[in-house]
Amino acid sequence: MIISFDLDDTLIPGMKQFPVEQKSIWQRIVSRECIREGTVRLMKRLRQDHHRLYVYTTSYRSPAYVRRLFLSYGVRLDKVINKSLHDKMLGKTAGSISKYPPAFNIDVHIDDSPGVAIEGTRHQFNTIIVAERDNDWTATVLKQIASFQTL
Repeated sequence: MIISFDLDDTLIPGMKQFPVEQKSIWQRIVSRECIREGTVRLMKRLRQDHHRLYVYTTSYRSPAYVRRLFLSYGVRLDKVINKSLHDKMLGKTAGSISKYPPAFNIDVHIDDSPGVAIEGTRHQFNTIIVAERDNDWTATVLKQIASFQTL
């Protein structure tokens, strides 16, 4: 499966706050941003299970920057989709939908926004919504991914 993750307030704290991974000196050089605790373990597990990993963000962060951030934690991403690529791929419809994973052959998108779940229902794509206070969010994700695999 191809699994994508949102960044802001899903994996990177912003308006929503949650525990983050410890940062090494190298990670501090690469970025001031921290990633959500459990992200590294989850992504390595998903990679071990032969899933492809994407980041799909509505930010304008460069794909190279996002790749470096995750590589500094030992996680290789297969693709980074930012707002520019989203707009280019979707053309005129880009403004009417915040994320559209089917355009990038994504099987499941993980996000923090209930609005993305509504879009998923409306446009028939699979979403997993991660709650800010879900301390066992990685188990939630793994369980829901397993349920999508049995469909």
